[in-house]
Amino acid sequence: MNIYAGNLNYSLTEEELEKVFAEYGAVTSVKIIRDKYTDQSKGFGFIEMADDSAAQKAIDELNGTEVKGRELRVNQARPPREQ
Repeated sequence: MNIYAGNLNYSLTEEELEKVFAEYGAVTSVKIIRDKYTDQSKGFGFIEMADDSAAQKAIDELNGTEVKGRELRVNQARPPREQ
């Protein structure tokens, strides 16, 4: 399952984000979205987890929790909109 995580602290690394989600199950990939010119985090990212039930538990338990001073917004990622 692909998970959206928003309102991330700009200093949070992909490794730190992976540790947060790894408590709930195997993490396949983590990608924090960055500005292509400044390489500054845009404050959101995507986490891929192999087990859908573990991913759902992570969503349910991590949404609204505080990581590095910011309250996370966590939900299932929606596919990109067609333009």
